[in-house]
Amino acid sequence: MLSEFDLIKQYFRRPRPGRAVLGIGDDCALLAPTPGMQMAISTDMLVEGRHFFAGAEPRMLGHKCLAVNLSDLAAMGARPLGFTLALSLPAADPAWLEGFSSGLFALADLHDCELIGGDTTRGPLNICITVFGEVAPGQALRRDAARAGDDIWISGTLGDARLALAGYLSEVALDPATHAQAATRMHMPTPRVALGQALARLAAPPAALDISDGLAGDLGHILAASRVGATLDADALPAGPMLARQPQALRRRFTAAGGDDYELCFAARRADREAVLAAAEASGTAVTRVGTIDAQPGLRFVDGAGAPLDLQVGGWDHFSGS
Repeated sequence: MLSEFDLIKQYFRRPRPGRAVLGIGDDCALLAPTPGMQMAISTDMLVEGRHFFAGAEPRMLGHKCLAVNLSDLAAMGARPLGFTLALSLPAADPAWLEGFSSGLFALADLHDCELIGGDTTRGPLNICITVFGEVAPGQALRRDAARAGDDIWISGTLGDARLALAGYLSEVALDPATHAQAATRMHMPTPRVALGQALARLAAPPAALDISDGLAGDLGHILAASRVGATLDADALPAGPMLARQPQALRRRFTAAGGDDYELCFAARRADREAVLAAAEASGTAVTRVGTIDAQPGLRFVDGAGAPLDLQVGGWDHFSGS
């Protein structure tokens, strides 16, 4: 049976030199950011049965647990540097560890983000990652930067992850091919790291966050921090390719409050529209303008013709489970 240190050495210690001055193998890692840069730090915990289904495919789980953290760096416009991994495991299963670590490191290598330390223990499956990045002073994409008149933008598409969950929970009937394609968005989200860094270089960096708990709930954090309101065009919200095939009522509900999208929502100056589109093109990421920041508090939905909609939606709550 693998010991804790054998497990780390076999599946998580890598031979290539990294960015850390001192990495895995001592009491602390030593990480040296670029002089003059600010550190961006975020932690996310994924708990079996709460954030992912029991028996989740380990390679995809390894990808997702890092992706959700990289998405937080993207939402700040930060460049990834490294991460720590705290892992509670029911058993040291070599097949599971091989799959999990391969998914984890495939995404880490894609973003040049080094595993610099962590901890392992026996217990219920629980994955906690802390990620470290850097951003130039004054360029962080803060939630309190939205102003009345700003455009609201969304990267990528929304709702396919929620559609997949609805299929798993038998809330909707999906054919196997549709469900499988939607589930890819749920299990292997794409953190918009390049787009976040491109937006941070705008003359007036946008207010931004990543959409993890649903657009309506997450956008509310920008509105609260900036003391503004917003109007969203529910029919402009970019539905994922599988959700786009579904009835209008379902499309509106799942794009407005689906969750697990890990796209960026950001509010940028109207005068910066061309600059936003250029940043999106440079990062290889599609963006869609979906609404406007208002001086009047609250979040309002309209349809494509501008008529008010009574969409009763909210965000995911990690304690109530809804």
